[in-house]
Amino acid sequence: MIKILWINNDGAGFADYDQVEAKTTVEKFFSQKLPNRDASDFLIRVNRQPVAKDYVLKEGDRITFTPTKIEGAGSIAHPAIAS
Repeated sequence: MIKILWINNDGAGFADYDQVEAKTTVEKFFSQKLPNRDASDFLIRVNRQPVAKDYVLKEGDRITFTPTKIEGAGSIAHPAIAS
């Protein structure tokens, strides 16, 4: 097992340490933590850098999931433009 820091910026967001099996890929970790969610709807970074889905997590890595789409968000016309 290895220890990583997981930062989930979805919803209210949170950060916490997590133990994962050695040789766990980013893709596997994402599917374990956010089942039924589409990874393409998130910016996924390890140690502040974008990584491929087959990146193998290492001891001390910091992984972040930041949604690129926010449910219920819509555009709001600026009052000065709407006039």
